[in-house]
Amino acid sequence: MATAQQIKSLLESYSEADGEMFVSVALQIAAHEARAGKGKLASDIKRLVDEIKTKQKQAKVGGAVPISRPSGELAALLSATYPRTKLSEMVLAPEQHESLKLVLHEYRQQAKLREHGLSARRKLLLVGPPGVGKTMTSWALAGELKLPHFTVQLHSLITKYMGETAAKLFAIFESMRHTRGVYLFDEFDAIGSMREGSNDVGEIRRVLNSFLQFLEQDDSDSLIIAATNLEAILDDALFRRFDDFIRYQLPCEDERRTLIENRLSSFKLTKRDIKKVSLAAEGLSHAELCRACDQAAKLAVLADRRNIVTSELEEAVETLRARKQAAK
Repeated sequence: MATAQQIKSLLESYSEADGEMFVSVALQIAAHEARAGKGKLASDIKRLVDEIKTKQKQAKVGGAVPISRPSGELAALLSATYPRTKLSEMVLAPEQHESLKLVLHEYRQQAKLREHGLSARRKLLLVGPPGVGKTMTSWALAGELKLPHFTVQLHSLITKYMGETAAKLFAIFESMRHTRGVYLFDEFDAIGSMREGSNDVGEIRRVLNSFLQFLEQDDSDSLIIAATNLEAILDDALFRRFDDFIRYQLPCEDERRTLIENRLSSFKLTKRDIKKVSLAAEGLSHAELCRACDQAAKLAVLADRRNIVTSELEEAVETLRARKQAAK
């Protein structure tokens, strides 16, 4: 039977998601059982360990990377998910789609690029108004690459104590080295604003300097994505540190029409009505138009209808437009 220390080590390695330690302890238990004359149990444990090793190798080659749940200090700094979103689910402008396809292609071929002293695009700066797909892009990249998605919790990262924020930032970049994934810095302007700003606080200036240093030194296999609505206040140095800069805009008429078609594909709605609504929805973001479609869909479901009443969809669009105007 396994010793108390072995059981403790096994539980600790599981808790810390330390796969190598878990396998090592399991093999120690197998050896212990073999010496005790329990050959069948020892063989069964070794067989299970071999299966674990095989699955770990498959994950490294091309399978999904298991989520290592942040623990300790990182638990407050990173929120972990495993998105299944795909790029095909997004309504993007052609130049955005091509840029993201290139990111995926280079990442999948990064070993080949490294053989020639080249690096894949891993550090992306996404800029655009709210609700146009910046966060969803990070989900889609994680979903396409079968990587865990980590959102940096800025409210936990930024503190009033000198040096503490930079230390937490260092811990996040260390996590990128140890746990491959997509790391999203949403509302990035909170730390990426211009260092010479008139309202600048010394600590934030130091944090930005630290971020620029960590970003430049990073050579992990993780994707780093910074997203912001406020391009105008970003420090110029940021644009030089990122591998790619992708600008997002409100959807054009063709994109609005595609979005309505996709969102309401399970309901009846004529192309004429879709065009009419897409024209009426000018100025709305992707997220706002999705909410309008969802509202019309709920009305149809509750009324046991398979068709969308155009006037209801238009009313939902106008309600969101009024709210948007009132918020300005």
